[in-house]
Amino acid sequence: MGGLGLLALAYLLGALPTGYLVAKAVKGIDIREHGSGNTGATNVFRVVGKPAGSFVLLVDLLKGVAAVVLMQTLMPLVSADGYASAAAWWLMLAGLAAIMGHSRSIWLNWTGGKSAATGLGVLLAMAWPVGLTVAGVFLGVLALFRIVSLGSIMAAIAAVIMMVILQQPLPYILMAIAGSLYVILRHRSNIERLLAGTEPQLGR
Repeated sequence: MGGLGLLALAYLLGALPTGYLVAKAVKGIDIREHGSGNTGATNVFRVVGKPAGSFVLLVDLLKGVAAVVLMQTLMPLVSADGYASAAAWWLMLAGLAAIMGHSRSIWLNWTGGKSAATGLGVLLAMAWPVGLTVAGVFLGVLALFRIVSLGSIMAAIAAVIMMVILQQPLPYILMAIAGSLYVILRHRSNIERLLAGTEPQLGR
């Protein structure tokens, strides 16, 4: 029961509607009614401005880090024996809960962002070499093409590849596969625009 409670906490951390709250505070708008309609940092960046978007990006990333770190810290106190024998699985579930929470927030009628930043935070907390590599892939693609969605999709694919190359535990690999597929699925409309050549570049 303690583990389930911590998973619920991980979900609620992910579900914190950062983009929605920042847009309300700065411009008094519902960010879901503007731009792409999602609450992620990219939409806040375009609609509200660079400082607001940067703040949302940082907080969304930290939500993923916090969900994993809290599970790692508190679960041994709740069930030391149960955690020791299945630590990687609990961390995997905490990461997935945070990713799901960001895109399906209970506070926003099950809407939200696309979970890329929160997913990166999860990766940094679980396996920082993988997280840093994924961040590098995202920044590299963004620098070359100036398309955020393309960077997010390529980073999601890189997460799975790096988990395998660096021989991470099976639960971590499964988390990367599930999380990456989910992030890519959340980018369906972006993929359609990429194929059509109509996906906007950063700053446009």
